[in-house]
Amino acid sequence: MPTKPKPDATLPKFSPEQIAAARTDAPEATAPDGIDWSRAVLTEGGGVKATLTSLRRQRGPNKRPVKEQVAIRFSPEVLAYFRAQGRGWQTRMDEALKEFIKSHRSTE
Repeated sequence: MPTKPKPDATLPKFSPEQIAAARTDAPEATAPDGIDWSRAVLTEGGGVKATLTSLRRQRGPNKRPVKEQVAIRFSPEVLAYFRAQGRGWQTRMDEALKEFIKSHRSTE
């Protein structure tokens, strides 16, 4: 099992203020490629993956999916009919099934 490398105690530690001051003192230290790095995030500890995970926005409670994902089989004619209607065919199929339930529930 690979071990985590030990930090080198001989390397100096710089505060964010010291780093900012060094950047203003050395304009050649800015990105020569014209890329704006002002929104870059310094990754510490867990690396890039951990940083991206912590920055990922989570869905709020009102944004959670209200539908359930299932695997279901339909006849080719049914699928062809709904797919021919273009984007949103699954939503239209859902609405058609809801209408079927409403019409048959009231007659029972």
